[in-house]
Amino acid sequence: MPQLSRRLFAQGSVGALVLGCAPRGAPDLIIHGGAIYTGVAEAPVEALRISNGLFAVVGSLADARANARGAREIDLGGAAAFPGFTDAHVHLTGVGAAALTLDLVGTASVAELQQRLRAYAASHAEGPIYGRGWIETHWPERRFPNRADLDAVVGDRPVLLERVDGHAAVANSAALQLAQIDNNTANPAGGSIERDVSGAATGMLIDNAVGLVVSRFPAPTPAMIREALLQGARIYAQRGWTGVHNMSTSLAEAQLFQEFAASGELPISADIYLTPEDGEVVLQRGPYGEGAVKVRGIKMYMDGALGSRGAALLAPYSDARSSTGLLVTPIEQIAATIQRAKEKNVQIATHAIGDRGNRMVLDAYRDAFADNPEALRAARFRIEHAQVIAVEDIPRFADQGVIASMQPSHAISDLHFAPARLGPSRLAGAYAWRALLDSGATIAGGTDAPVEKGDPLIEFYAASYRHDLSGFAGPDWHLEQAVSRAEALRMFTQAPAFATFTENERGTIEVGKRANVSAFSVDLITAEPASIPTATPVLAVSDGRVTHEAL
Repeated sequence: MPQLSRRLFAQGSVGALVLGCAPRGAPDLIIHGGAIYTGVAEAPVEALRISNGLFAVVGSLADARANARGAREIDLGGAAAFPGFTDAHVHLTGVGAAALTLDLVGTASVAELQQRLRAYAASHAEGPIYGRGWIETHWPERRFPNRADLDAVVGDRPVLLERVDGHAAVANSAALQLAQIDNNTANPAGGSIERDVSGAATGMLIDNAVGLVVSRFPAPTPAMIREALLQGARIYAQRGWTGVHNMSTSLAEAQLFQEFAASGELPISADIYLTPEDGEVVLQRGPYGEGAVKVRGIKMYMDGALGSRGAALLAPYSDARSSTGLLVTPIEQIAATIQRAKEKNVQIATHAIGDRGNRMVLDAYRDAFADNPEALRAARFRIEHAQVIAVEDIPRFADQGVIASMQPSHAISDLHFAPARLGPSRLAGAYAWRALLDSGATIAGGTDAPVEKGDPLIEFYAASYRHDLSGFAGPDWHLEQAVSRAEALRMFTQAPAFATFTENERGTIEVGKRANVSAFSVDLITAEPASIPTATPVLAVSDGRVTHEAL
């Protein structure tokens, strides 16, 4: 998803979330009454005790109660607890901002998109309109929306409605005029202005072309950014998350994360990856921050998204033979940033979705460390998404020590259109979790919210079952690429900790580690698959603080 921008905001506000830090010497916390999986042993334990933000006892209830200091006890009531879940790829301000804009998730047709736009415009009578969340793959019209669809509803002010993947959008005529886009406007580097058979702009904009309109929308105020980030944090705690890797973060957002952590307003830990535009600060000083928030590195972009045919492929799209996708950032620019990052031990996380995009990033990482491959493994560079990989490139992740930062829900969203985009032969390397793990690679599990919902239960279900939420999976969807329940758990606990060099502090429930716990109404290890995405988060504990409780 592109960085936080003016397109994320409209009228509206949310209340600030305030959570006090647990004071030193606060009473101990004892958790029991359900299966507690540590991530270390296969069998669950009976209880745990948290003291001063750390796990103090992991074992029997009797041991947990022994010598406890004025302990508060939480009875899980049969729910199951796990090491704290961390979303290894999220845009948290975007999650909060989505609550303030036109929500198009679940739109079933062009007609419904028009209905939602009409209702939103009626209740927001002034200013440009931004919406997000539509996906056309199930629509009866079997096409992208266009400017005429939007003009028929709102013609007097700019409208920009972004596809759910964040790599395409449709603009009305007023928005195109605002951006001075006409039939003669050239495609920007790394983007495409879609046109009809006569050469007229349809209103559909792909990847960097979206920025032509976005740059003309009113910029979000600092207050809007603050409110959206706090809203996103509150939502994430309520969903059971205890930590995030926040991608494409502006420097202003990073500063807010640190301020909120210092004041006790942030209910989750956050590892920050800055935008390339704001990456200079970390390239100069190296990783910085401590406690709950640390700036780790820079998020870069190699290509676009599969749904909008912007992912860079080695061969043409099966359903669009004239296209092999888009390269969003010149490879020379990526290589130059990598060289500077090496000098300061700055972590690089690069978006790559297509097999050509993934190969180019793997090559760039390899070449930058050609004189010392061990240093590349130690750097723990990442590829974000890694959705479509040439089969022969799969072992390279483990060989080079590159972390595959993947979002399982993408596979169960994309299964309805990816076979058409890729054809049967390329599906063997698509969302290839099993093959990557078998080769020795580390997969850090995330959501890419607000592209996806950002629900840990949906992600766990997708990773371990590989069917959509209705139970469907196509005949060529390579169900053998699903992972075991234990592997799915590691993807959202131990692997994100490893990906941020914090495996000695987080990721498992062990004495002395930071006390992060996520509990859900069903046992994710033993429950029937269909019951997992419909379960509820009942408890979240982040660094010893109870940040969500619904028991």
